[in-house]
Amino acid sequence: MIRSIKGIKDILPSHSPKWQTLESRAHELARRFGFMEIRIPIFEQTELFSRSIGGATDIVEKEMYTFPDRDGTSLTLRPEGTAGVVRAFLEHSLANQFASRKLYYIGPMFRHERPQAGRFRQFQQFGVEAFGTEDPLMDVEIITLLWQYFSLLGLQDLTLHINSIGTLNDRHEYLGHLRDFLLPHLDKLCGNCRRRIDTNPLRILDCKVPHCRSLTDKAPALIDHLSPPSASHFREVLQNLALLKIPYTIDHRLVRGLDYYSMTTFEVTSPALGAQNTIGAGGRYDGLVEMLGGPPTPAVGFAIGLDRVSLVLPENAISPPSPLVFVAGFGEAGQEAGVKLLQEIRNAGITADTDYRASTLKNLLRSADRLSASITIILGDTETKKGTAILRDMVTKKQEEIPISKVIQTLTYWINPPSPSQQNS
Repeated sequence: MIRSIKGIKDILPSHSPKWQTLESRAHELARRFGFMEIRIPIFEQTELFSRSIGGATDIVEKEMYTFPDRDGTSLTLRPEGTAGVVRAFLEHSLANQFASRKLYYIGPMFRHERPQAGRFRQFQQFGVEAFGTEDPLMDVEIITLLWQYFSLLGLQDLTLHINSIGTLNDRHEYLGHLRDFLLPHLDKLCGNCRRRIDTNPLRILDCKVPHCRSLTDKAPALIDHLSPPSASHFREVLQNLALLKIPYTIDHRLVRGLDYYSMTTFEVTSPALGAQNTIGAGGRYDGLVEMLGGPPTPAVGFAIGLDRVSLVLPENAISPPSPLVFVAGFGEAGQEAGVKLLQEIRNAGITADTDYRASTLKNLLRSADRLSASITIILGDTETKKGTAILRDMVTKKQEEIPISKVIQTLTYWINPPSPSQQNS
């Protein structure tokens, strides 16, 4: 028997309601904030990711699924969504369409990672990208959308970590202070950090090795070395988060190692996930559009790992399935009438099913139980001759015989009974 690839999972029918909830809430909230959906290709030219993510990163060096096209072009399954969105933004001149400056996407990404809780080689992301404004209020809007999404799902005990990495000039000045602090401890740092001291010293602050973290506890903070405009930008972000009552924690270790990142950076963590506890992260990337061949364009966004969110999603947040109506048509005339009634019920927008293998009422009722039907419509030859049908509530076992012409009306009442106030009006 052929099995699925390690690190890639099937989403089975029993788990689909959870994923439908995650995705429907994402669509609903993004649209509420004025974002429009964009659907980008599953694979792109490899150069797009090597330029945007950085050729020296683990993602590009070790984790991407890359393969040659028949004409020799190197192609890669997308490891993240931002690069593809920026490519589409430039290629289709979306900057000239005001309504298309705020975009969101939902879909699978691919990385060759060691499979573990919440980390898969094919994983799902929900992300948003906003282009064209440097205003810190857009940073606040993006963070608010992120926080509200988790609130809408009922997630508890989350922490919003936030920092500012300033401009490229701010970081160049700061890196001198950071290197001066790190050099006396160089021999005590892990191998990765020793390699980064000259190439990407900011990432040392993000190292997860315990003794590296303890050595950098007293490292100078980047926000203490921001230029006045950068400090003002960060201050305004924090003030407006406080205005909207969104709690945050300033995290000096929260950095981004590539030059196109700037100003605000943030992530949300859940204590329920152990070491790999980040469920959403983002920030400003004002230099990326220009790096990929476009004009200087400020941008800010986030990406949420939906696989990790699914692990902490409360059961009461999952949208309940629509009540199922089961049509039990038996006998020659009853089965024919049942086929017709089944389609009429579906045309009325009501979820309905039957079992074509069962031919007796006993077997049909057994199938209705297996499908957890809320209501069963019993329609045999006797009922068909009388022009009636029997509606049975599968929970209370209450049943009622009514004219077939009133089945849809009665079903609608049983499924969505009017409230007391509606009954009295």
